Amino acid sequence: MIVTLLTIANIAGGILLGLATLDKLDGERNFFNKIAAFLAPFQTAIGGALVVLGLMRIFGAGNVLFNIVSVVGGFLLLTHAIGKAPAFKDTLQKLSDKLMPFKAIIGIGLIAIGLITLF
Repeated sequence: MIVTLLTIANIAGGILLGLATLDKLDGERNFFNKIAAFLAPFQTAIGGALVVLGLMRIFGAGNVLFNIVSVVGGFLLLTHAIGKAPAFKDTLQKLSDKLMPFKAIIGIGLIAIGLITLF
C-alpha cells in the first residue's frame, strides 16, 4: 500500500516539479499544464506524502536512492509551507535555494522513479 501511494505521489510531484521541461515536450496541446493546474492545490499534500512515505521506505525496505530523491522532491514541494516555521526558516531557505536549480531534474527523476516502480 505504501509503495502504491509513493508511486502516485512520485508521478504527481514529478509533474509539478518538472513542468518547465514537460511543457516543452507537448508543444501546443498544454497537456501537462492542465494536469499541473489540477494538481497545484494539492502541492502541500503531495510534498508531505513524498517526505513521509519516502522516509518510511528509507528506514524500512526499499531502494534508498529512489527514496532519497522522493524526500528531496517532497522538500522542494513543501518549501512554501516549511518557510513559515520561524525556527527553521533561515536554514531551510538556504537549502531550498541551493536545490532550486535542480528542480526540473528532480521532477523528471520523480516521474522516472514512479514509472519504474509502477511497472
